[in-house]
Amino acid sequence: MAKQYGFYMDTERCIKCWACEVACKQWNGIEAGTIARRKVHEVESGTFPNVTRKFVSMSCMHCGDPACAKVCPAGAISKRGEDGIVVVDKEKCIGCRYCFFACPFGVPQYTETGMDKCDCCIGNGVTPGDMPHCVATCPTQALQYGEMGELADKVAGKKARQMADSATKPSVVVS
Repeated sequence: MAKQYGFYMDTERCIKCWACEVACKQWNGIEAGTIARRKVHEVESGTFPNVTRKFVSMSCMHCGDPACAKVCPAGAISKRGEDGIVVVDKEKCIGCRYCFFACPFGVPQYTETGMDKCDCCIGNGVTPGDMPHCVATCPTQALQYGEMGELADKVAGKKARQMADSATKPSVVVS
C-alpha cells in the first residue's frame, strides 16, 4: 500500500456542534433520522464534583487490516491499495451483516441497498488527500484528515494516541 489516510480527532477542540454529522449526511444524501456515517459521542469521566466531558467524532476507522473485509462472503468490502480507504461495493453487498459483527467499532450500518459507511467522501468528488466534507465543515478544526504519518507529526507534542485494536490497526488518532 502506497499511503494510509486517516482521521485525527482533537477532543479538546470538539464542542459537539454536530456540524461534521450534518455535513456528512448532506453531502452523501442521507435522510435525517436514518443512518449516520459519522457520529459525535459524549464521553464522561470522573466522579462528582470532578466530572469531565469530552466529545469524539467517530466514523469508519479505515483499518490497516479491516475485519469487515475479511468476513464479507460477497467480497463487497475492500481496502484500496493506493490510499488505504476501506470501501463498499453496494452492488455486491448481500446485507448479511457479518461485517457489523466483525467490526470492533460497530461502524457498518444498513439501508435497503446494503451496508453503508464512511468512504472519506471519495464518492462525492473528493479525491484522496483532499479534505472530506466533515473535516472541511468543522468550525473548531477538531477533526483533521491526511496521511497517517503527517497526522502523527502534527500531534507529536500532544498527548495523543492511535485508536487501539491490535487486530484491525485503525487509522484514527485521538487526543
